[in-house]
Amino acid sequence: MTNVHSVVNQGFGATIRAINSIECDGGNTGEMNDRVNIYQNYCNQFGVSPGDNLTC
Repeated sequence: MTNVHSVVNQGFGATIRAINSIECDGGNTGEMNDRVNIYQNYCNQFGVSPGDNLTC
């Protein structure tokens, strides 16, 4: 398991890169977009801002 504490303040895209870097830089754009959409949906349900830098 990858520790993402050092990148969590850099946005959701940085956590995607730390955990699933293969999705970044065109590796699997569809999966990355699905992950961002799910994250945004959860944020909306909890009434919190998803922040900036959502993609990697």
